[in-house]
Formats: sequence, structure tokens, C-alpha cells
Amino acid sequence: MLTASSKHIIPPVIFVTAFILLGGCSKSTNEQEGGGFPPPQVSVAEVIVRDVTQSNEFSGRIEAKENVQIRPQVGGIIEGVKYREGDIVKNGDLLFVIDQRPFRTELNRAEAELARARAQAKLAEAEIRRARNLVERNLLSQDEYDQRVAAEDQADANVRSAEAAAQLAHLNLEYTEVRSPIEGRAGQAMATKGNLVSSDPTPDLLTTVVSLDPMHVYFDSDEQTYLHYSNISRQMESNGGQKKSQPVMVGLSNEDGFPHQGYVDFVNNQVDPNTGTIRMRAVLENTDHQLTPGLFARVKLMDMEAHQAILVDDQAILTDQDRKYVYLLGPENSAVRRNVQIGQTAGNLRIMTEGLQAGDQVIVHGLQKIFFPGMPVTPQSIQMGDPPPASPAPMATSEH
Repeated sequence: MLTASSKHIIPPVIFVTAFILLGGCSKSTNEQEGGGFPPPQVSVAEVIVRDVTQSNEFSGRIEAKENVQIRPQVGGIIEGVKYREGDIVKNGDLLFVIDQRPFRTELNRAEAELARARAQAKLAEAEIRRARNLVERNLLSQDEYDQRVAAEDQADANVRSAEAAAQLAHLNLEYTEVRSPIEGRAGQAMATKGNLVSSDPTPDLLTTVVSLDPMHVYFDSDEQTYLHYSNISRQMESNGGQKKSQPVMVGLSNEDGFPHQGYVDFVNNQVDPNTGTIRMRAVLENTDHQLTPGLFARVKLMDMEAHQAILVDDQAILTDQDRKYVYLLGPENSAVRRNVQIGQTAGNLRIMTEGLQAGDQVIVHGLQKIFFPGMPVTPQSIQMGDPPPASPAPMATSEH
């Protein structure tokens, strides 16, 4: 129980706490009088100005330049399959043989009919010669002479008809040997020996042959890209330059980058109003037969000529809702905000389409230390694209 005299004694703990609080207030006052913390250290790099070739990437499909469906031109029983499925065949190689016996018989009949027609034509020719002599001697009437002339004309017509029938029979016999019309890779045989195939009214599918070199890649370009490259092409032509093919680079799904090179050889004649895209086609060499129809392809459509651009490290670009901006090193080492428009990447840098000019100093690293535009900073110069400089090691303290 406290006595009356003990109520006026201040415990030593209170003196210690008051001393610490007074010391803290004094330190804060000293920092304010001395100007506060020093400006944060940031990395600053000058924008790069160089020629770049812009590109746009699309998805496409590899297709053969020629894709032929092999169908019979005459009907009959398949007598033999003369190729191995999946092999590369040449133009004119035999693929299927249809039973030739009925067609050879028809050819023999047509040739016999042709021989009979020619014999009749010779007889008519001889009779017309005799008729001329008789007419000159007035031993044959004009009516009989006209009949013999008509008979000769009829015999000549019969010869031409028989020749056409013989040619058709010979052609049908040739059609029993189904040959490849192009050089390429033959597909699966859809009819084997002993099957009956029809040529009328809808010919049966026997197999397919696709060409291998060159190959086509089809892709759909958006309207903006199409207009961009069309304008460039028109400008080149108006300046007296020759029209150039648009270069492309292609990569397959298992490849890094775009190792295949080609050029655009076809642009469709209208934009699809439903998708806002236009179909384009590029030609690729395929000497090693690596490209196969139907493969997915990554297509990079390249500019025809390089143009000068301003490049900045992607790490320097900040986003404010739908706006892109960077911080420049301004007067008296202040951070000045600048709104920009960005384009495509060029290596590890970003193309700036608006907002910057040659000579601008852009703050690349240390942006998290900038709390408001105009804030003073301590710049440290680096090259654009360099990593942030290493932080200085903390100073060692000695214990006493």
C-alpha cells in the first residue's frame, strides 16, 4: 500500500522513455533541416536509332502446290496396283491397271470397221473416175453421176467416222493404265486388285498424288497489315521502283524461330467481311521434302525494306490503364513522364512509333523508386538493353 510520500516519486522508466522520444524528435527535425533522403539512384540509357525490318506473325497451313485426285476414266475391274503407297512417283508412272480385255476387243472391232470404210471409199473413188469418162462420152446421165459423187462423199464420211471410233477405242484402252499426271508423293490406294471401279456418273477415287517442291503456305492477314503492305508496294511503284514480292519466314511447330524462307505470290481479291481478314499465299522451297501438306505453320510476314526506328528496352515501358509511358531524364535530373506509342519487338528491344526522338534519355531501371513525375533522381548511365547495374555491397560495421 502506497504512502502519501510515495505518490510523488517518478519511476526511472518514465525518464528513459521520455529521453528516447525527445531524441527521435530531434533526429527527425535534423533530417528535415538537412533536405531529407538523397534522390534515388536509377539507370538511364539513350534511345537507340537504327534501321529495322518490321514483321507481322500469323498462323497458317502448309498445302501442296498440286493436289491431284486420281480417278478412272473408264470403268472395270482393277487388275493390279502398280505402286507402293507413300512412295514418290514421277509424271507418267503407272499406278493402276484396269482389265483391258473388253477395251482391246472394242479396239479390234473399231479397226475392222475402219478397214471396211476405207475399202468402200476406194470403191467409190474408182466408180467416180469411171463415171467422169462416161459423162464425157455422154454414156451416163447427170443424175447417175451425181449419185456416184454423193456415194463417194458418203464413203469419205464413213472413213472419218470409223477413224474417230478407232481413236476413241484406242484412247479407252490407254485409260485402262492409270498413270500419275504429276511428280509427287502417292497416297493410300482406295481400290485394290479385284475391285470394280466406275467412271460414270461419278468416278471412284483411286488415290491422291501431291507435289512436294515447292510448297504453299496459306494464312489470313488482318486488314491493317494488308493495307500497310499494300501502301508500301504502291509507294515503291509510284517512285519508279519495280514491284517486289513480299518476303516471308516460316517455322513449324517443332522448330525454333523461322528457318524456312519464301515469298508471297498470291493475295485474294476480297476481304472476308465476317472475319476482317484476307487470304494470302506464300511459296516455299522444299528440296528436302520436310514440309508436308496439312502441317501447322508460323508465318512471319516481313517488310520489303528496312526503315529507321527508335528502340527502347521493354523494361522502361510502363502502363497507366490503356496508356503507355516512359520516364525521361529531364532538367536538373528530374523524372519527366512521356506518353508513347509502341510497335513490334526488334530483338530484345521495342520499336517506339510515337513519343520519343533521337537523343532522349530514358530511365530503364529503378522505376519503382519514382513516386511522381518531376521527382529528382540520381542517374547512372548504361547502354540500352543492358541489365541493371549491380547494387553496391553494404558497408561493414565494426563492433565496439
